Amino acid sequence: MSTALPERDGREAVVTLDRREGPFGEVVLRQRGRHFEIIANGCFLMDTADGRSERLLIQAALDELDRAGSSGSIGGIVERPSVLIGGLGVGFSLAYAVAEPRWGRIAIVERETAIIDWHRTGPLGAFSGGALEDERVAVLHTDLLEYLAAADGERYHALCLDIDNGPDWTVTDANAGLYGPDGLAVLWHRLQPGGVLAVWSAQPSPAFEETLRAAGFSGVATHEIPVSRGVPDVVHLARRAG
Repeated sequence: MSTALPERDGREAVVTLDRREGPFGEVVLRQRGRHFEIIANGCFLMDTADGRSERLLIQAALDELDRAGSSGSIGGIVERPSVLIGGLGVGFSLAYAVAEPRWGRIAIVERETAIIDWHRTGPLGAFSGGALEDERVAVLHTDLLEYLAAADGERYHALCLDIDNGPDWTVTDANAGLYGPDGLAVLWHRLQPGGVLAVWSAQPSPAFEETLRAAGFSGVATHEIPVSRGVPDVVHLARRAG
């Protein structure tokens, strides 16, 4: 990795650790004080300052599976549910999933070679905690939309998606389709009956809640996590009928 001279951003020095051009544009890893940031095409994606909402993405899906099992919606509690995590990011969601022994297969989809490298050999490995080496984990180095669109694709008990800033604010234009009726239809078919969809967002989206209901999902709910400034991060939750 290359190290640039620190730039001043407010009162904290910002150091660019790596900058790469890929098929989807530029991706940058920066360090701000003791935290790390991922920037895509000049737009802030995520940092290591607070992983509560990324962990909630996983926990809320598992809790909802338990509720669905208790109510008989999926024929009993699934002992070893499978989960697909869309987006490796800074690793909080994957590390949290791996720390839960109840999860069975854990598939992580990440399209950016640089981000995978930053976890395997770079500073983000401290946040994923070696989770990429867990025997339950399959790293799928591909674009999430392409993977989901495969006709013979695997079905999961939970889909936990954090690939952009949310339904109302996408960095990559193509990702917007994931949150619309066509994209939700694809997600529906990639879930086991009674399976759970959890979607991270940088802000609440009542319109997305209505789109989920219109697409046939039940149990639509929004969990909010307050942040130090601005609107809360949220996890949108929904379930495919059994």
